[in-house]
Amino acid sequence: MTSGDRARPIEEAVLAELRVRDDAGRACVPYTDGEGGAPLRCCLRTGAAGERIALVSYAPLRRWAARTGVDPGAYDEQGPVFIHAGECAGPAGGGGYPFAHAGAQRTARRYDARGHILGGRVLDLGDDPDGVLERALAEAFADPEVALVHVRAAEFGCFHFEVHRP
Repeated sequence: MTSGDRARPIEEAVLAELRVRDDAGRACVPYTDGEGGAPLRCCLRTGAAGERIALVSYAPLRRWAARTGVDPGAYDEQGPVFIHAGECAGPAGGGGYPFAHAGAQRTARRYDARGHILGGRVLDLGDDPDGVLERALAEAFADPEVALVHVRAAEFGCFHFEVHRP
């Protein structure tokens, strides 16, 4: 399994819901991206100028908890993510971790099987973004209590992807 195959996009059924109403209860408002560069969570790639996208509120831990039958309590949170306004082809797969750019900062937040935060790290991706993420995930999953890790942008808090225990 390559590093890029470990990062999970938002599931298609969830995307269909978000394209109508997001996890904050707001209607989806698509727009044409004039500049490009948005981190698209539906296909784990950077958007191009001219694509129809939407910025929606997404609660990844809440949705994971509902599927697994746990209550994350106060650890439940929602935040902004970009998605295509309509269906897309999904991730191309293969390459490295999505949105892992040299010099970027990310947070890697660890959760246990109850959906409670076990800790996390701020990561400076430096000149080896995939290597830094791979080492951080290996460190996280070395703890047998860690069930999943959320990777977010440090500067805006945008959810980028999640990785489940291998």
